[in-house]
Amino acid sequence: SPQGNKTIYAWRFPETNLSTYTQLIVQESQEAVLFSKGQIVGKFGPGKHTLNTENLPVLRNLFGIPFGGKNPFTAEVWFVNKTTPYNIDWETSSMSMHDPDYNTQLPLVSKGRYGLKITAAEKFLVKIVGTKSEFTQDDLTDQFLGEFSTKTKSTILQFMLKHRIGFKSISAYLDQLSEFLKGTMAAFWENIGLDLTQFYITSIDIDTLTESGRRVADAIAQQSSMSITGHTWQQEQMFNTANNAVDNFGNGNGSLIGGLMAMNMMGGMGGGGSAGAGMMQPQYNQPAFGGNNQDFQGQPIQKEQQVKMVFCSNCAKKFPNTARFCPHCGDSYDPCPKCGTDNARNAKRCVSCGTPLTGSGEGGNVCPSCNAPMQTGATFCGNCGKQVSSGDNCSRCGTALAPGVKFCPKCGNKR
Repeated sequence: SPQGNKTIYAWRFPETNLSTYTQLIVQESQEAVLFSKGQIVGKFGPGKHTLNTENLPVLRNLFGIPFGGKNPFTAEVWFVNKTTPYNIDWETSSMSMHDPDYNTQLPLVSKGRYGLKITAAEKFLVKIVGTKSEFTQDDLTDQFLGEFSTKTKSTILQFMLKHRIGFKSISAYLDQLSEFLKGTMAAFWENIGLDLTQFYITSIDIDTLTESGRRVADAIAQQSSMSITGHTWQQEQMFNTANNAVDNFGNGNGSLIGGLMAMNMMGGMGGGGSAGAGMMQPQYNQPAFGGNNQDFQGQPIQKEQQVKMVFCSNCAKKFPNTARFCPHCGDSYDPCPKCGTDNARNAKRCVSCGTPLTGSGEGGNVCPSCNAPMQTGATFCGNCGKQVSSGDNCSRCGTALAPGVKFCPKCGNKR
């Protein structure tokens, strides 16, 4: 039973010189076991008992005690606690696991609590108590620490790997994992006369007592912070560099150029037009390390067309130059190849810059990318520079050729 801050599972009565008609009082939550000459003499449940040859007939064989009368004999009386405490805390040492969430090795530790109840008092006393005068909860946990820790860590890792559970979601499986671990550990305790009544895992965390664990915990915390605030790792490094430069400049340890660079970087963080602004923006289309002008997915980086607003030549309302028709009146967008101004279809010159509009309104060709007018037979657009012909025009007169035609129907030139 609990004695102060410790729980006693078994306690031996200090006197071994007994006699028949000795009174034995066993409490409600206890069981008494008598040992004599290396063997169990008898067991007694709760109540008041008188030791004599009637309830201990083995005494006549061991000591030759006749029936009746008061006779001395020697025996050890053990009182076994049959209550069910749930206050045994446990904690494993560091265990390494390859985490599927972060795709790296994580050092983990686990904590919990369990409860044990003695179901077979004689098995418990014979197998683990030995020659001690009392056996406490601390004795129990110290004696089986190694085996308990090994089984616990192995079972936790097997469960997480089998179900592909990562560190981010492990807390949602603590109840299921506790039941799974209880089933594994029950047979271990049953072998020494104990029943594992309850088993709980209260937490599985990063082991911050190790250097690698502290680095991992800091990286996870930093990643969470950047996810909440919306900044990137590059921006945070730039911010730290700028702060250090400003501090050094304020303390007189930095040069004027360093201070100006720091202020420039700080200005870029606010999204201003300084050089630092471009540096502080996330770079999503950086070239790969192979040396080719490709993005991170291996696709060539295309030069994006600059989007600007133009006025419709028909309704005079604004619309983006990427549209082929005015969204307000539906008039087609006929841009100037030089300045991009929208002109009427029959205009000969641009109303803005005066550039001649060759072929406009007279069946001339239009660039499919920017809608700029093109000369008949042109292979590349004079406005955006993109190729608009893939060899389906006559090389002599520029007439469009239908698929399968071997000779130009206009000038007779062989294709």
